[in-house]
Amino acid sequence: MSTAARRMAQTDFLTWSMEQDPALRSTIVAVITLDSSPDWDRIVEMMDRGTRDIPHFRHRVVSVPLGLGAPRWVADPDFDLSWHLRHVALPSPGTFDDVLELARIAAMTAFDRARPLWEFTVIDGIADGRAALMLKVHHALTDGLGGMQMTAHIVDFTREGTPRPEPAAPPEPERPGSLDLVTEILGEYRSQARGAVVQGLRSVWPATRAVVTHPIGAARGVLGTVSSVARYLRPITTIASPVMTDRALGRALFAAEFPLEGLRAAGHRTGCTVNSAFLTALIVGLDRYHREHGADDVEMLRVTMPLSVRRPEDQMGGNLINLARFALPVRSGDVDDLMREIDSIVRRWRGEPAVEMGPMLAAPLNVLPPAVIGSMLEHVDFLASNVPGSPVPLYVAGARAEGYYAFGPTIGSSFNVTMVSYLGVCYLGFTLDVGAVPDQGVFEDCMRAGFRDVIGETPDESVS
Repeated sequence: MSTAARRMAQTDFLTWSMEQDPALRSTIVAVITLDSSPDWDRIVEMMDRGTRDIPHFRHRVVSVPLGLGAPRWVADPDFDLSWHLRHVALPSPGTFDDVLELARIAAMTAFDRARPLWEFTVIDGIADGRAALMLKVHHALTDGLGGMQMTAHIVDFTREGTPRPEPAAPPEPERPGSLDLVTEILGEYRSQARGAVVQGLRSVWPATRAVVTHPIGAARGVLGTVSSVARYLRPITTIASPVMTDRALGRALFAAEFPLEGLRAAGHRTGCTVNSAFLTALIVGLDRYHREHGADDVEMLRVTMPLSVRRPEDQMGGNLINLARFALPVRSGDVDDLMREIDSIVRRWRGEPAVEMGPMLAAPLNVLPPAVIGSMLEHVDFLASNVPGSPVPLYVAGARAEGYYAFGPTIGSSFNVTMVSYLGVCYLGFTLDVGAVPDQGVFEDCMRAGFRDVIGETPDESVS
């Protein structure tokens, strides 16, 4: 892979650089519950093979001197697999709440930037012989869908294991010096400039022909793209919620599960998607939460939602998403009408030209001070992600995965909720900013009620 291809993408660079503000740390923590303790020797073998098959997990970030360009991923010459793998035991009998406490601490702890940006912990000692896995990764390393693709390389489909080819050789260690990094980036700039000239000349005739033959349509297309970019980048200077206004560095986690079929049926009855049913349940729960605090007149709340632009041919790792920020209506009454309205809003945003322009739009943002980026994000009310998981059982070193919870970063908002579907169940991981949501118990009750209002009472519903 060329050095240019190993340059951190502008979207990842934005995630990386804004961490100068601790409130904007982009740490993802995933918790997988297991029916038994996995075999430690198989864990080590699995992760050694996985980091060879996905060498991005053996790369660390190296900055370019003088800030001349985005950092570069380099093969860590001091890579030590044992440093990334941890094995702990809870005081018996451990509980899922004990696991969440470990995950909470991990979510608030910064990475060692001199090493690859991930940690993998086996947690034993849960009641009835159960165990858990905790994977901590930096958002610059991968997005949600990329993480699920990576998971397929390290899990099995039977308890006995899955036959696999011999692992690839580990990447050759790299020790680029400052002069090497500067020379590389200057060479990339020259190559990009030549490419831009050639591409520009190639595009002159088609563009000119379009203007000559369809002047009104061409003008509308340009104006439409410009308007889309303006909507995407427009600053948000106030928090819509009158309740979730404070921000702090403390985090609280909680998890919940609901049947996927319940959300699918809710979307089907309204001609909407599972994602729209998910968002509607959140909004209904938030309406309840605000009413609990005497805020009965909230008309809308703003959400940041990652919209994936990942294609099947794209390499694993990195972030192939665009963070769309938009307002969702808040009101009591007919849940189905609310869902249709939310579905329409999301569809419009998925069709925005700016969604496909993530790297291009991230580049100018990267020259802004982190405080400016923070102000654009901290006025968003919440962040929501929906990640499709596996429909078949997965095994890790002889243990069967029972549940999969992902806890994403708040990135300045009051809370993050990530939904992962696995074996017909929607596993929800909530990361709360304790300044914005100090009463976790009330918030949990309102969220559960919101999902029940959307999917109805079901006999197989379970909430942790």
